[in-house]
Amino acid sequence: MTEPFAPFIAAQRDGTVLTGRVVSEMPFGVFVEMAPDIHGLLVGAKLAEGTEVRVKVLDVDAEKQRMSLAQV
Repeated sequence: MTEPFAPFIAAQRDGTVLTGRVVSEMPFGVFVEMAPDIHGLLVGAKLAEGTEVRVKVLDVDAEKQRMSLAQV
């Protein structure tokens, strides 16, 4: 696991609610930045880049450095 993902996810648990900013839009959802260089996927969302959004951590895959999010 590379920095800065490891210390960030060590402090998070499934169900944690965070505020982030949409950094990119994809056909299947948006990527949300919760901390510098820490992104999670919000599936099915249609939000413009730069939009602030509250998200809940659904799942963390530390090995693949991926986080699944839900909008709160």
